[in-house]
Amino acid sequence: MKSILGLLNNKDLSAWKFCLLGMALFFANASSAWAQNSTNSAPAAETSEESSTKEDSLGESKAETYNYGEIKQYGVDEKTKKAKEGNPFFTISNLWLLLAAGLVFIMHLGFATLESGLCRSKNTVNILFKNVWIISVGVLTYAFWGFNAMYPGDAFDGNGKPLSADDADWNGYVAKGSWFGNPGETQEEIDEWNQDQLSSDYADYNWWTDFIFQAMFAATGATIVSGAVAERVKLGAFMLFAVLLVMFAYPISGAWKWGGGFLDNDGFYDFAGSSVVHAFGGFAALACVLVLGPRKGKYTDQGIKPIPGHSFPLAAIGVFLLFLGWFGFNGGSVLNADPLLVAHVFCTTTLAAVGGAVASIAFSWFALKKPDLSMALNGILAGLVGITAGADTVGMGSAIIIGLIAGAIVVYAIVTFDKLKIDDPVGAISVHGVCGIWGTVAVGIFSFNSDHTFMTQVKGTLIISAWAFAFSYVAFTAIKALLGGVRVNEEEEERGLDLAEHGQEAYANFQTKSS
Repeated sequence: MKSILGLLNNKDLSAWKFCLLGMALFFANASSAWAQNSTNSAPAAETSEESSTKEDSLGESKAETYNYGEIKQYGVDEKTKKAKEGNPFFTISNLWLLLAAGLVFIMHLGFATLESGLCRSKNTVNILFKNVWIISVGVLTYAFWGFNAMYPGDAFDGNGKPLSADDADWNGYVAKGSWFGNPGETQEEIDEWNQDQLSSDYADYNWWTDFIFQAMFAATGATIVSGAVAERVKLGAFMLFAVLLVMFAYPISGAWKWGGGFLDNDGFYDFAGSSVVHAFGGFAALACVLVLGPRKGKYTDQGIKPIPGHSFPLAAIGVFLLFLGWFGFNGGSVLNADPLLVAHVFCTTTLAAVGGAVASIAFSWFALKKPDLSMALNGILAGLVGITAGADTVGMGSAIIIGLIAGAIVVYAIVTFDKLKIDDPVGAISVHGVCGIWGTVAVGIFSFNSDHTFMTQVKGTLIISAWAFAFSYVAFTAIKALLGGVRVNEEEEERGLDLAEHGQEAYANFQTKSS
């Protein structure tokens, strides 16, 4: 800690130092809970008999985080109080969610390559660095605070009425976060928690699986912002903003729906995150772009100057990686291995994606007079974002329609934002923000479930989008005031952030176009 404070003890107070100090103080504050869970985190190698003998010989008892003899993997029958017989569905479901988490992780590689490809080569290292930071700090902050803040327990009873203060775990609006691990201190408390959270008494998956699956989602909002502010944002300012967004803003609004909060109680539906994840990230990006301003030379007296990306192959690879990862994003959101529902979601997800591609190709060809690859790629993503809210509750034909409309929307949204001089190098605001709203509202139009009403969907998506915008505008403006700016100077922007911020080149010893 002294070395960290020493680094900070000078007049050159840069953003990364604020990040470093904040992270150090937060982790130090959480260290007692962390240490309690980490010291005994590895499964005991001895059998229970050997462990008992060892404890007797030492004359003391050591609590084991994993006492497999006390964890009845398939739960306890409430009537007989005996362990349930082996349940293959629990094992298969738990494995499927872990695989789905891996697929969602691959999406971060997709975002990194897509953003890099659609931006200029002189900013590639900077974009890749931001993506490394986002997934890393996202998982850590979600473990230390976000997971329990987003899934805090019960706020309403079965009739939709608020629970009493004594019975409620939170108020349905904001919850306090904490370390996500086993909170038990005695062996009895540890064993009880393990039985409740690591077996089918918890769900069709266990607590650790739940955490890692949700953690892969948590960083996505900041990744969406990364693309929209690319090529001119100060690295330290963005890093600090990403911590605030993932650690505090995302769990708060995520809890409103997925944590059983007031939106969920009102009947709002968002299966896998058209609003909770994508519209949230899109409108956070819009707020940051408005504070940041456009890239130098993008808008001139002569009109809009195109700034093409340096590698369409990278961009295309990124989109197909995202497409692949979306099978985990949506398919995993079934939250078990139901063979019919998972297959249904895979099909609706695919149909919407290809529908979005076809529509964006057609509309961009008509509007721009040329077939535009970037629009086609964004059309795939628009269809994927559009179907995410209702992939499990709409039919195959409806999925195609949702994708087609999303593909048309994204073309005109990108063009409109450009006309408004809102500079988004990768189209993230249009893809995730605008199409996220469309996908959520589409549930109220196409859902099999009559409880999913149009106005409830409109209300829910607007509340989440407004929250993301307001939080991000205030937070990014505060960072701007604190650090004396959030964008690099013109010389650094012209030189490229790879050299200006990192002193590294993505394509050293290669001849590249530097425009």
